[in-house]
Amino acid sequence: MKRPTVAVVGYPNVGKSTLVNRLSGTREAVVHEQPGVTRDRKEIEADWNGVGFTLIDTGGVDFAGEHEMAEEIRRQALVALAEADLAVLVVDARAGLRPGDAELARELRGGPVPVIVAANKVDDGRQTGLAGEFYALGLGDPMPVSATQGLGTGDLLDRIVERLPQVSAELEEVTRLALIGRPNVGKSSLVNRLLGEERVIVTDVAGTTRDSIDTRIEFEGREVILVDTAGLRRRTKVAGTVDYYAQLRSEQAAERANVAIVVCDATDGVTSEDLRVAEMAMKNKCATVIALNKWDVTRTDLEDAKAIVKRKLRQRPQVMAVAAKTGRGLKRLVAEALWLADRSSQWIPTPELNRFLSDIQAIREPAAVRGKRLRMYYMAQFETKPPRFAIQVNNRGLVTRDYAYFLENRLRERYKLEGVPLVIDFKTARGRGG
Repeated sequence: MKRPTVAVVGYPNVGKSTLVNRLSGTREAVVHEQPGVTRDRKEIEADWNGVGFTLIDTGGVDFAGEHEMAEEIRRQALVALAEADLAVLVVDARAGLRPGDAELARELRGGPVPVIVAANKVDDGRQTGLAGEFYALGLGDPMPVSATQGLGTGDLLDRIVERLPQVSAELEEVTRLALIGRPNVGKSSLVNRLLGEERVIVTDVAGTTRDSIDTRIEFEGREVILVDTAGLRRRTKVAGTVDYYAQLRSEQAAERANVAIVVCDATDGVTSEDLRVAEMAMKNKCATVIALNKWDVTRTDLEDAKAIVKRKLRQRPQVMAVAAKTGRGLKRLVAEALWLADRSSQWIPTPELNRFLSDIQAIREPAAVRGKRLRMYYMAQFETKPPRFAIQVNNRGLVTRDYAYFLENRLRERYKLEGVPLVIDFKTARGRGG
């Protein structure tokens, strides 16, 4: 059953993302002194006194805003409100009541969604009287809070939980698919096409997505979370900017996802930067599949792209041609990603693995090292997500890099683990050294 949702809305730069981070006990939402950092709506899980709910962080709503994305940010915030069970209107107590607050309150008053007013930036207990001005919004008692100091946030959480619909069912584990890649390769367009709605803001400006955005979908009866992320650049190129924090969020998204869909621009082919992104996902123990987007407007050689990936990436992920604009290949892409998630959590029986070990040694005997030859006696799996195996050998010092890669590649081929990270530990059996 779906968790109840709380939309956090307000004028730009009133501290919505800081408050969301405080209420959820995370640093999920990107926070920066530069206004307008949050653009899409972002879902973050929270829990208070045993009650779970989802906070939806939204972009600052400015009805008078004329910048390029103001209208789209407003639309995303209003969609979040329409889908929410409860709204928290955040206002800046230090700045006082502003026309933008009144306009947003007019949208909320009389609507179907109950509203709590959080008067933020009350950083000292002696300033609680500043909240009184916001009674004029006509939305009930404003609650003085400080997102940075934590003052009043426990009371706010109590009020949120009181006003939420009761949900008793536990959330089952959901497969998370993170779309990662260089800026402007079409990640958000892919998400929107899969959802069949304009869920994530898409523009021609590189770097529009500055956060990782979680969205639940159902794919052939299975619940899936799609995570759209900011474009990945080298950290040295973004150090000290708001994009640095977006970069960290993208890396964290890969870390907590089951599968990373590495989106590339097919007009460029698979670049060295794309390979670096895929390596980052692999280091975070995330299964990967490569999506060559914009296939409808390119003549890139697919077989050439597959050969580059097979040669350069140890994980050997699948390369799939897709087009966000037409929807070509997207169902196959999601099906492949879910297949990878399942393969990553599979257990291979020990007798089967020992047959594999015997076959491998028959196909190719390890080379002698300093006059001694590697012998492998026993193999077993002891972890999943990612799969981890232990092989007992006569002397682990005799395992060459070349033979370890050979064994890993044959293991992938035998059990269809292309794109799945593997860990193989070679252990010297007692009394068998030499």
